[in-house]
Amino acid sequence: MSERRDATQPSAGTGERERATGTEPIKLRPRRIRLVCWVSAILLVVVFALVATTLTGPTGNGYGTFQRGDQFAMIGLGIVFALGALLFTRPRVEADMRGVRVRNIIGSYELPWEVVRGVRFDRGAPWAALELYDDDLLPVVALQAADKQLAVDGVRALRRLHQAHLTAVTERAAR
Repeated sequence: MSERRDATQPSAGTGERERATGTEPIKLRPRRIRLVCWVSAILLVVVFALVATTLTGPTGNGYGTFQRGDQFAMIGLGIVFALGALLFTRPRVEADMRGVRVRNIIGSYELPWEVVRGVRFDRGAPWAALELYDDDLLPVVALQAADKQLAVDGVRALRRLHQAHLTAVTERAAR
């Protein structure tokens, strides 16, 4: 199932009421950055492996020689850098009627809708943000401007869930 359908299609097992109001749980991940990171990680390992194969013989002025360990160290560095690049594939946002779970590059947050004032995606911003009632902004790196319509659909889905929660709270308070 594609990421775009994750934001707009109901999950298996959701009820008719959830489908009608657009309150089905959503799971979103950025698309473009994941592709770029995976390609970059593979290229890093390949380049460092190629550099490792050229490390033979004496160093530039002859005071030392490259050993087999130097070659393994270069390959190891390529793997470490590739894993660092893959950290950028970590962002994800999941939301349902109870709250929202945001996983960014470093750090994860699980927030009930009660602490969220709104979902923002300002013009020119690199990613969306959750505006909290304590005047904090929590970045949602999973919804990136580079993903264009996928990000817009994701923000709309989050806003629908937030609005549905606010409506449910208002209805409970009116009783």
